[in-house]
This record gives sequence, structure tokens and C-alpha cells, in this order.
Amino acid sequence: MAKLPPGNFIAGLPTDLSAGLFCKGPPTRLTAGQLLFSEGDPGDGCYRIDAGLVKVTTMSLAGSERILAILGAGSIVGELSTIDEAPRTATVMALRDSELSFVSRVKFFEFADRHPDVYKYLMRLLARRLRETDGVIAASSFLSVKGRLARTMLTLADAFGKEVGAGRIVIRQRLSQSDLAAMSGTARENVNRILNEWQSEGVVRRIAGFYCLECPAALNEVSRL
Repeated sequence: MAKLPPGNFIAGLPTDLSAGLFCKGPPTRLTAGQLLFSEGDPGDGCYRIDAGLVKVTTMSLAGSERILAILGAGSIVGELSTIDEAPRTATVMALRDSELSFVSRVKFFEFADRHPDVYKYLMRLLARRLRETDGVIAASSFLSVKGRLARTMLTLADAFGKEVGAGRIVIRQRLSQSDLAAMSGTARENVNRILNEWQSEGVVRRIAGFYCLECPAALNEVSRL
């Protein structure tokens, strides 16, 4: 399962390059629930998340939301439009108060031309995005609803988990059942039913509003393709 390391660029852009790239960009502050940009908006640059949490979503013609990613500090959003000058491919909204740094397309490539290692980062980032997309397509095609939810829980644990002993992992973000449903591509009622089943089996628990994976191995088993 792909891991999203906190406090760093997804593909490991060195700290000095990250600082140099975004040092002169105007800061952006979002309150929880505020949009950064919407799918279809023109894209003239990208953002680094300095603090907070955002969700990346797309919407079906029927109006159903699908969460493509939940990203925390150190992650970058909006890079595709920065590269190809096409409209935004997804909507980004703050899940809690967030601070971001912006760099325009022009400034991005001026900096990258002076520091070619940035292009290595871009290749790794795009390769990772493609792998993640392949994984989502495969999961949607071959996994059961329970398998997709297990995969979502494990991905969140990789990104935001903290081990609390005996192999247990607490996901240190408060997420609603609707959020889990939108990430798994299923209905909230299914998420509620499966979580109740897992709680009765001792696989997942809720502790002070956070999900705790009591038995990650059981989730790994059901999420295998």
C-alpha cells in the first residue's frame, strides 16, 4: 500500500529545493470546508500544504462525490495543471483549517530550469499518481465492498497512522463514515454495516473519535487483489 509520509513532498523533494521553490509564493489560508479550487477551473500553478488537511475529490454526473485522496502537510496539489496548462482535474477542499504556499507555472519552471533535480521529482510524482490510479481501478473492478473499505482504512493508516502497541494502529484524523464511503466508492450504509461487523470481530474500534485498526492483518487479507 502506498505510503504518504507526513511533513515531506510525496516523492521526497529535498527540503532545500522545496523551500526554494515556494519561498516567494503568496500564502493561502483556508478554513475548514473552504474550496481551494474546483474541477474544471483554470490552473496557473500548484500549492504545497504547509499545515492542515485537504481532500481531493471528483463528482459523478449523478452528483456523487468520490474522494481521490486526503493529503496533509508536505503534499503538493495542482501539479498536473502546472505541467500541461489544462484545467484542474479535481476539486480540492480543506477538511480543517489549512495553510498553503503557491507557486505560479512560470516561477515553477524558472526554478526547475535552475535546479534540474525538480524534474526528477516530477517524474516520480507522476509515476506514483499513475500507480495509485491503477490501484484504484483494480480495486474497483476486482475487490468486494468490504475489500475496498479495508484498502481505504489501510491507506489512511499508512498516511496518518500511529502504532500504539501490539500491532494496533490509530488513524490520527477524524473521518466520517461518509468520508470513508466516498474514498471507497460505496454507500455510507455499507460502511456502517461493515464497520459494525469489524467492531464485533475486534478488527476495528473507535477511540475518542479516531479509528483504531486492532488487527491490520485481517484488513490486509480481505484487501488483497
